[in-house]
Amino acid sequence: WTQLLADFSAMASCNSVWDIPGIKAGVVTGDVAWSILEFAKAKKFAIPAFNVTSSSTIVAVLEAAKKINSPIMIQFSQGGAQFMAGKALDNGDHAASILGSVAGARLVRAIAPSYGVPVILHSDHCSKKLLPWFDGMLEADEEYFRACGEPLFSSHMLDLSEEPDEENIAICKKYLGRMKKINQILEMEIGITGGVEHGMDNSGVSKDKLYSTPEDVYKVHEALSPISEKFTIAAAFGNVHGAYKPGNVKLRPELLVEYQKFAAEKTGKEKPLFLVFHGGSGSEMSEIEAAIDAGAVKMNVDTDTQWAYWEGVLKYYKEKEAYLQGPLGNPEGEDKPNKSYYDPRKWLREAEGSMVTRVANQCKILRNMDKCAK
Repeated sequence: WTQLLADFSAMASCNSVWDIPGIKAGVVTGDVAWSILEFAKAKKFAIPAFNVTSSSTIVAVLEAAKKINSPIMIQFSQGGAQFMAGKALDNGDHAASILGSVAGARLVRAIAPSYGVPVILHSDHCSKKLLPWFDGMLEADEEYFRACGEPLFSSHMLDLSEEPDEENIAICKKYLGRMKKINQILEMEIGITGGVEHGMDNSGVSKDKLYSTPEDVYKVHEALSPISEKFTIAAAFGNVHGAYKPGNVKLRPELLVEYQKFAAEKTGKEKPLFLVFHGGSGSEMSEIEAAIDAGAVKMNVDTDTQWAYWEGVLKYYKEKEAYLQGPLGNPEGEDKPNKSYYDPRKWLREAEGSMVTRVANQCKILRNMDKCAK
């Protein structure tokens, strides 16, 4: 633990992300990506991970990251990756999802450096039935590692929370051993996040499953830490996927403090856990702040940015409705062309602009602002 304490102290003394050894603009992996998470925990902020489904949503996230001058996470779900490749493709054995993930990752790698901030490239919830998708991405990571000395993705998530804890942890151990060889980060989930998302319906789960115990969480740390330090834990503290009014989700962020305290007593290290916050829509600001203070370094964001993207189109349509009823004819004349209004670049840009604002606002909420200031 002496080295871990030294690493944490080193991150606490950094004033900027640019102080991290090996840091660069664009996709970062391995020790550099892990150091960003250490920096976040030491400085008490969290990095939001935004789900993307297209080049347009990727650009929106990167533009916001440049605007707020801070590191960002971009992540692909299995369904989002399939959409990235094209819904017309056969997704048997998750082939289209694998293709879309790899294509999306390569696009992010190609354009992210131009936005001037570090990017952690991640894949979202992978349940047991989706493991062939996970395997396909790992094969691409290993191929990229052989060619470039680093994996294609910075990290991946296994969500085996529907399985018995023993099986969940055993599968995570197997995959973390494989990922360690390419210096990659694993995110795992213990306990269940309620609601419905990415093909997983936990809306009817019993309430006790929505709250992990300190013993549950420590079992994960105890099993994975001998393999690699590079893992994060999405522990359940009442989280629910989807959109809810503030106050309707009964979060218990004080549980995160209990997880850290229990693990600290076992390891002798202060706040040894790297925690992840899922299902944050509808959370009170005080709950989010408490989670960050307890060591949450990542928060997933999807529902809110989906609405923001659509709302950009909705507002544009309402404003320009008279110009969007046909190729010709508008208030300026029945033969006047409307091409400049229905051009996809016009209304998609409105969607991007709305999403940029929402992404930047989420970064502000998570205290992830100007972390790249020099």
